[in-house]
Amino acid sequence: MPTLLQYKCPACGGAIEFDSTAQKMKCPYCDTEFDLKTLEDYEKELHSDVQDDMVWEQAERSRWQEEDDQAAIYVCQSCGGEIIADETTAATSCPYCSNPVVMTQKVAGELKPDFIIPFQLNKQQAKDAYYRFLKGKHLLPKVFKDENHIDEIKGLYVPFWLFDADADAHIRYRATKVRTWSDRNYYYTQTKFYSVTREGGLGFQRVPVDGSSKMPNDLMESLEPYDFSKAVDFKTAYLAGYLADKYDVSDLESINRANERIRQSTVETFASTVKGYQTVTPEDNHIHLINGKTKYAFYPVWLLNTTWQDQKYLFAMNGQTGKFIGDLPVDKKAYWRWLIILTAALGAVIYGLVWLLWWLL
Repeated sequence: MPTLLQYKCPACGGAIEFDSTAQKMKCPYCDTEFDLKTLEDYEKELHSDVQDDMVWEQAERSRWQEEDDQAAIYVCQSCGGEIIADETTAATSCPYCSNPVVMTQKVAGELKPDFIIPFQLNKQQAKDAYYRFLKGKHLLPKVFKDENHIDEIKGLYVPFWLFDADADAHIRYRATKVRTWSDRNYYYTQTKFYSVTREGGLGFQRVPVDGSSKMPNDLMESLEPYDFSKAVDFKTAYLAGYLADKYDVSDLESINRANERIRQSTVETFASTVKGYQTVTPEDNHIHLINGKTKYAFYPVWLLNTTWQDQKYLFAMNGQTGKFIGDLPVDKKAYWRWLIILTAALGAVIYGLVWLLWWLL
């Protein structure tokens, strides 16, 4: 079937035509002019756009073996959370719902981690970090500080998939430079449009993706970074005294999140090289991954649960670096009190400025 060819203005999207007077292609909507060669190159660039090619090869992986693992894996009957405990452990509590559990059900044949980052900070340091976190929070309810108690502190090894890859990227931007001037009669604005292309490669190592569906991705990513130089080959002995959750989100299911993180980092890195323009807008990007590999690791996290007014609050601390995060309640009375004080102060300043201006005039 015959097709119609129509050139679109890169500046506004309108259909452009050849201007015989200017001997250039000109947009009748925004008056932007283009050299034919420039427009042809731009059209070729548009037609060369391709889709992302971000496919991972799956590597063979070692599995839990009885001879190198003395841990038993159980499933919480209340919430379905998975717990790894020493085979001599008879009872513990679920790290997700805090319900007591008795070890009655085994799970076998799961993948064995390649690496583990051992805990560097202990339970008391996690507790101290929690109380430091509360300091200086003016909108925090006073009773929360005075009466709140920590329901439970748990050291938990969280499963992570670590993605390695090289990314070859081709990214095109639409950029503008704006110049303004005036004469006795008019103000003028000149806007020049540019098609800017960046190509290159980036290497990514150990991009982490949380492998547990029970742990929110944003919570785990907020605890980054971890110092992988302190990672060691996995040994069951490192789990002694801590809880651990084997993955329930596979590496295949984690690929989309890994791709999203790699794509975002690549786009941000390339965009930082486009300088000297008033505006820069990405128009197209193509990222091709090569040498993709995945590893499985346990990262240390301290989880703290607190309860206030029948509502549970979850806090987390990086068990290696001490980075602490969590959500706190807001005292509504304190919020409105601070708002009134700030409004009154701002009003007084404005009143003073108006009075001073009136006095000077």
